[in-house]
Amino acid sequence: MGKLNFRFSIFSIVLCLAIVVSGCAATKAPENNQPAKSVGKTVKIGVLPIEDNLPFYVAEKDGLYAKEGVQVELITFASALERDTALQAGQIDGEVADLIAVALLKKVGTEVKIASIGLGATPQEGRFAILSSPKSSIKDMAGLKGATLGISQNSIIDYVSDQMLLDHGVLLSDVKKMSIPKMPVRTDMLLSDQINAACLPDPLASLAQAKGAHLIIDDTYRNISQTVFIFRTGSIQENPAGIIAAVKAYGSAGQALNNNPDQYRSLFFEKTQIPAELKESYKMPTFSKLQLPTEKEINGIMKWMVEKKLLPQAYSYQDLVDSNIRGE
Repeated sequence: MGKLNFRFSIFSIVLCLAIVVSGCAATKAPENNQPAKSVGKTVKIGVLPIEDNLPFYVAEKDGLYAKEGVQVELITFASALERDTALQAGQIDGEVADLIAVALLKKVGTEVKIASIGLGATPQEGRFAILSSPKSSIKDMAGLKGATLGISQNSIIDYVSDQMLLDHGVLLSDVKKMSIPKMPVRTDMLLSDQINAACLPDPLASLAQAKGAHLIIDDTYRNISQTVFIFRTGSIQENPAGIIAAVKAYGSAGQALNNNPDQYRSLFFEKTQIPAELKESYKMPTFSKLQLPTEKEINGIMKWMVEKKLLPQAYSYQDLVDSNIRGE
C-alpha cells in the first residue's frame, strides 16, 4: 500500500506539472500569423457600397480583425442618410464620411471624432470632376461662365465645385448651380444634355467620360477633399481598445490593397457599385497609411461652412480629431 501511495503521488505531481506547462503554453503571446487576444466589445461599422469602404471587406476577408483581436460587424446601408441616422441613434459605432458630414453631425448633437483619413491623403485619392455634357461646346473652365452646373447643395460636392471654380478664376456668381442630390440622376441629366455640366465623384465621373462627357477639370491638381473614418465619442470612451484595433485593421487592409490590387479586384466589384461598363478599365483605389487630415484642410471646410451659414461658428481642429485612436 505504501508503494502504491508513493506511485500515485508521483503520478499526481507529474499530472499537475503537465497541466501547468500546458496552461502556460495556452497563454503564450500569439505569433504574427495567429489571432491576438480578444480586446474590447464588438465594433459596429456602417458601410455603403463605395470604394472608400473596401478596406473593411479586405480586413474581413484576410482575417485582419482577428489578428488585431477585435470583432467587427459591418452593417450595410442603402444611403448616407440611413447610415448617419443609425450613427446618431447609437446603432453603429463608426463610419467613413466626409468632413462636412462630420461637422453637421456634431452640429445636431452627435459627438464624433475623426480617427484617420479614408481616401484623400493625396490629391489622386477619391477624385471629383467637373464635366460638360456630350453635346456641349464647353471644353474648359472659362466656358462654364453662364452655364448650369449640377451639384448637391451644401455637400462635399458643392464645396469641391466652389474650390475648383475659384482656383481657376471663375466667379461663383457666373455659374448657375442646380441642386440634384441623387448622383445617378445628376449623371443621367448630364449625359442627356439636360444640364450643361455636373460635378461627380468617381466612378460616376469615369462613367460619364466613357459615355462622351467632356472632362473640364478634376481635383487631382491639389488636395481639396478627404473622406474620414469617424467614431461616436461615446463608443471611443466605452470601447477604446476595440476601436483602436478596428482602425489598425482598416489601415493594414488599405496597405494590402496597395501591395496586391489584383488579388482584391473581384472583391472590389462585388462590394462596390462600379458600373458594368467600367469593370475592365477602372483602376483599383489606393489608400495612404493611417493619418489625420491637416488643420489647413479642416479649417478650409469650416470657413466655407460658416460662409454658407451651415454652421454658426467654426469647429476647431481639436473639436473634430482624436490623435489617439490610431493607437500610435
